[in-house]
Formats: sequence, structure tokens, C-alpha cells
Amino acid sequence: MGDTQTDGEFSRVLSKRDVFVLAFGAMVGWGWIIQSGYWIDQGGVTGSVVAFVLGAFMVAVVGLIYGELASAMPFVGGEHVYSMRALGPIGSFVCTWSLILGYVGVVVFEVVAFPSALAYVVPGFNAIPLWSIAGQTVYGTWVLVGGVGAIVMTSLNYKGVQPAAQFQTILTLVIGLAGITLAIGAVANGHTTSTPPFADSGLAGVLTVAIMTPFMFVGFDVIPQAAGEADVSERVLGLLIVVSVSVAALFYILVIWASGRALPGAVLVESSLPAATAMEALFSSAVIGKIMALAGIAGILTSWNSFLLGGSRAIYALAESGMLPETLATVNESTDTPSRALALIGGLSVFAPLFGEQMLVWIVNAGGFGIVVAWVMVVVSFLVLRVREPEMDRPLKLPAGKAIGVLALALTLGFVGMYLPGAPSALQWPFEWGIVLLWILLGAGLAVQSRRSGNQTHVDAHGFDGD
Repeated sequence: MGDTQTDGEFSRVLSKRDVFVLAFGAMVGWGWIIQSGYWIDQGGVTGSVVAFVLGAFMVAVVGLIYGELASAMPFVGGEHVYSMRALGPIGSFVCTWSLILGYVGVVVFEVVAFPSALAYVVPGFNAIPLWSIAGQTVYGTWVLVGGVGAIVMTSLNYKGVQPAAQFQTILTLVIGLAGITLAIGAVANGHTTSTPPFADSGLAGVLTVAIMTPFMFVGFDVIPQAAGEADVSERVLGLLIVVSVSVAALFYILVIWASGRALPGAVLVESSLPAATAMEALFSSAVIGKIMALAGIAGILTSWNSFLLGGSRAIYALAESGMLPETLATVNESTDTPSRALALIGGLSVFAPLFGEQMLVWIVNAGGFGIVVAWVMVVVSFLVLRVREPEMDRPLKLPAGKAIGVLALALTLGFVGMYLPGAPSALQWPFEWGIVLLWILLGAGLAVQSRRSGNQTHVDAHGFDGD
């Protein structure tokens, strides 16, 4: 069977478990195993836990907004569908194109994080130096392993959403068991370390960690992207978003607490893999530490898998609505996947290792900005629809919805402010802002090309006019 244009419908094959592990695996990627030492050193164990509680609250509020919208419009494309109904084609394009920047950025990052992680556990992995970019050496082994990994992961997603979800379930189980083992070690062998509860930094230390937390939770929005393939009720779909954020928060807090019971923050921050170092110290076993590193690699693969799935569905949704070239709305008949959208992201990611680590940090930071902009647009869509369509069927309708929407808007605008000049995490010029500007120009060019070719936005299968 070949590739065909689609009528906007996918097979609903994802169970509740599948949907949950896709979101949880996307949120709990590689960051927890390499950043836990920095968090504890900056904010102390208590301060870091407080920061993640605050971060989880912020993201949970946004997740509630997503929950109501996903229950009311459980269709492939998620944010694209919501913003189209509320804001029309221009607003929807800005929202979805911003989101795709973030998703592609994460996929590209994971392609390089994979060989980077292998370098920690395989002696002599860094071989065949090719060139340097921004002070970072590009190795032939990285290019080979990252490129092959990109082909394999793209092929896995091409075979269908169900195999991808099954793969996700296995790796998520590995991550969960690693976290539980770390906690058992902390209970049995842990002790109070010399790190002060707030690392002597007080509120400043808490905020230093808190400013990173929203981006540790990016990934719950994969659920709306795959909503049209979920075989669950609309209400359960919305609830799964909130549940996945809550479980991810508990996982992060568990890792922080257990690592802090193993070694002081000043020691952990010097390790390239703090969580693995903590595991090794708690069990006095280098082998156990290596196993923890393998759990980190599982985190890379789950995040990679989820964002490849989510990004391809977002591209498909734009193309299916006439905002990108219609060839990207092609679905493979035998696997029921958006084949050309997957090929586009996978093809781009194959070349990512050629550019080294530092350039990809710029891409991910710029992508984070795109994701937060999409969050703002989703919240605005929520508020507009609450006013314009109060009678819309909302299986998971939030009490005091408008008040929650205003709170979510304030929080998301605050996230955007973190990237602006003068903020501690402001994007760099010209590198990161340059990526954002190039992405804007690329989107504008593709949109103009699509319109000139006569690929107009149409009344879709969801029952509303996109014009």
C-alpha cells in the first residue's frame, strides 16, 4: 500500500496506558540525570523540591486548560485545532508553527544527546575528530551513531503509532524502575549531607531552579497532538494530561531527594551524570551507577519518540488545513501515519550531529521559546472560546474556568518573559534569536507558497470552518 492524501481521520488505537507513557516519557527525558546536581547545588534539596512544586503548579494550570480543550476537541493536531476555532488561520499558524519549532528542536537535541550519553558509558567512544563548532569537537562516531539512531527512530514511528507506543512503554518502565531503585537506596543507605536546605542562596536559589522547571515538563502537550488516535473518552483524555504532569513532578522530586541523600550538591555538580553518581554512592557499586546511566539513555529515547510523533502530527495538521504544502498531509495507507511529515523531521535530524553540541543548545533554547509562545496562544484560545462558545460540549469543563484561564495567561506570559532581553534565561543574540527569525521567515515563505498554489484552508472533518 502507498501514501495517500487523508480525509483528516486516523485509527484510534492508543489505550489510556499508551497515552500516559507518551506524555510521561516526553517530559522525563535526559535532563533529570545530568541536571540534578546543579539543582541541588543551586537551591539545596529543600529549595529544589520547592522549585519543582512551584513549576509543577504552573504547568499543571496550563495542563488544565489543555485538558478542557482536548476533551472538547479530541482531534489530531491539538493546538492547531483549538487555535483555528478561536483565532482563525493566522493565529492558528503562529501557534502551531511555534510549537513545531520546539518539537523539532527537541528531536534534534535528542539525536545528539544519544551519542553524548553513550560517550559516558562506553570507554573511548569519542573517536575520529572531524571539526570544531563553537569550541565543541564533532566526532565521526557521534555523526554515525546519531544519524543511524535518527533513521531507526523515524522508521519506528513510520511503522505506526502503536509500535511507537509499545516501545515507549518498555523504556518508561525502565526509567520508573531506576527512580524507585534510587529511592530505595536513599531510604536504606542515605544520610543527611552537608548541603544546606536552601544551599545558602535562599529565595534566589529556589528561583534559579524554578526558572528551569517549566521546560522540564514540556511534553504533556504531545497528548493533544495524538488525540485523534486515542481510544479513550474525551474526559479521560483531558484527565490524562493533568495526571501525567503530576507523576512527572513526583519523579523529579524523588530524584532530587534521593540524590541529595547520597552526596552533597558541591560533589554532585562536578559529576557529568549526577543521578548515576548518586546511585553509585548509595549502593557502593559502579555497576549500579552504569545501570542508572542506561536509564538516562532510555529517557533520551522516550523523549525523542514522543516529540517525533507530536511534531509530525502538528506538521500534518497545518498541511491538512492548507497552511503548508499539501504533500505534507500525506498518510501511509498501510501504517496510518503521516509519512512525509515524519520523513521531513527525521531527514532534518539525521544531519544534526554534524553541527556539534553547542549549536544544538541554541536550537533547543529557541525551540523552548516557540513552545511557550504556543502555550500563550492556547490559553488565549481557551478564553476566547469560553466567551464566544459558552454552550460548546466540554466533557472536562473546568470550574471557574475563566479565572483559571486568566491565571494561566499570566503564567505563560511570565514564561515568555524569561526568554526576553534582560531576563536570566534570555535568548542569545545573534545565535538563538537568529534561529527564531529564520524559523519565522521559513514559515512565512511556506505559507505564502501554499496559498499561491491554491492549497486553501477548508472546512474540515471536525465541524468548523477554518476561515
